Amino acid sequence: MAGLSPQITNLVIILGVMQVAKKVPFDDPNVLNGCRALYVISNIIILGIYLYIKSAIDKKKDMTTLKYVEPAPMGSSEEGKLVTTTIHAYDAGQLKNLMRSQMMGVAMMAVMHIYFKYTNPLLIQSIIPLKGALEQNLTKIHLFGKPAAGDLKRPFKQPAGLMAGLQGGPAQSDKKAVEAAERAGRGGAKEE
Repeated sequence: MAGLSPQITNLVIILGVMQVAKKVPFDDPNVLNGCRALYVISNIIILGIYLYIKSAIDKKKDMTTLKYVEPAPMGSSEEGKLVTTTIHAYDAGQLKNLMRSQMMGVAMMAVMHIYFKYTNPLLIQSIIPLKGALEQNLTKIHLFGKPAAGDLKRPFKQPAGLMAGLQGGPAQSDKKAVEAAERAGRGGAKEE
């Protein structure tokens, strides 16, 4: 599955785990507690990965200036906004978004499991978020030590997905777009 996109592998995993989940006896309290434990351990591993990345970001403290043009929201008539920041601040912001997204997923799973008594998603949500955390650009750079070049060049490209068309396109970091935004006077306040 190395050459397949993450969306395809996620779909294959979901379909496979759904078939396995049909055969799992969730009525047995020991099996149910085992699935709960698997879910909790998966989220602890994800939290550990993100905390390690945070420490790596803070340790490097790369203050290289990063300029890019943030796209305007879809349907908006205004131009994109120039963002001037540092690599340290950019990575920290991206990590904060990842952690927030993970906490939202845990909250949604808690509501589904505790309030609505759904048990099958425990298995899927033990695998897919962990796989996603290991596929993140920050993980590739700070955990696996890959150079920040090509697809890992900042600002990161948004992954293609169902909602990609609504986000207004990718951030532009090319010199021409940055200079045009600077001349137009859109944004430019350095984030600390």
